[in-house]
Amino acid sequence: MSKHVPIDIDYVANLARIALSDDERRLFSGQLEEVLTYIEKLNTVDVDQVEPTAHAIPVTNVWREDVPRSGLSVEEALQNAPVARDSMFVVPKVVE
Repeated sequence: MSKHVPIDIDYVANLARIALSDDERRLFSGQLEEVLTYIEKLNTVDVDQVEPTAHAIPVTNVWREDVPRSGLSVEEALQNAPVARDSMFVVPKVVE
């Protein structure tokens, strides 16, 4: 495996919008180096005969059938509302 170009951890931290202490710079720089080394190792695996998939195992829909049914009445929907007026929820104004 080849040695990576030194990582500019300050540049990466700036992209992530995080401030790092000197100890964190040393720690994360080493960890990022390990991740890149592992990715380099994965890149050596021959996957030419492997079909691309989104999931490693088959995924099936486990939701119930979508069957229309009656909903709540206006009174039922508003029964726990702190404030209601003219069959509507009253909420604080959020736009000036």
